Order: sequence, then C-alpha cells, then structure tokens
Amino acid sequence: VQLQASGGGLVQAGGSLRLSCSASGVTLRHYTIAWFRQAPGTEREGVSCIGSADGRAYYTDSTEGRFTVSRDNTKNTVYLQMNSLKPEDTAVYYCAARGGPGLYTRSGDMKYWGEGTQVTVSS
Repeated sequence: VQLQASGGGLVQAGGSLRLSCSASGVTLRHYTIAWFRQAPGTEREGVSCIGSADGRAYYTDSTEGRFTVSRDNTKNTVYLQMNSLKPEDTAVYYCAARGGPGLYTRSGDMKYWGEGTQVTVSS
C-alpha cells in the first residue's frame, strides 16, 4: 500500500487548505484512514480519522470544528479540509491507513504511511 499526502502549502492565519490522501494498488474505502501531523521537535500527533465501515469521523480537541475529513470513493481519495488555520497548525501532515473497523489517533495503531506534506500557517 502506497499512500501520498498532498495539498500542503503556505497560508495566512484564518485561511484554509485541503489535503488529499491518495493511494496506488489499494482501494481506500476498505481502510480506516487517519491524519497525523508533526511539528519540529514534537511527537507525531493524531489529527483526525475516518472509519472504513460506516464513515464515522473522529477529531482531536485541537481540530474539532475546524477540520473535516471525508472520502471520495470515486477518486480513491480521502480529504482533510482545514479551515480557520492557526500558526500552531504548522507541521508536516501525514495520512496513514490500517484495515478493519474503528477509529485511531495513535501512530502505533496504523500500518501504512505515506510521505508527508508541509503546512505552514503564518501569523
């Protein structure tokens, strides 16, 4: 399973970005997909997760109400819509996958990882 996160960039505080997680060789709708981020000098932290079975989504306290995770199965892509961005959202963002139901925000729970995409929010 090869995942690729894209869509990062530089945005001013209060702005929006949409990240995409695409895959080759696998159908993403069969997998739980989670988004993580890692800022310099910090541990990788979970951001959001969308389940494989029923599309339920989970958000951490820092992203609830601002970020939205969704799937487009016709494009085999999972999106992370990020609104009202803050400078503290600056990080490299990764998408990760695992089989089976459930929602996960711990990096150790995920099996497949893609290359990250840099998100920088200026104040």
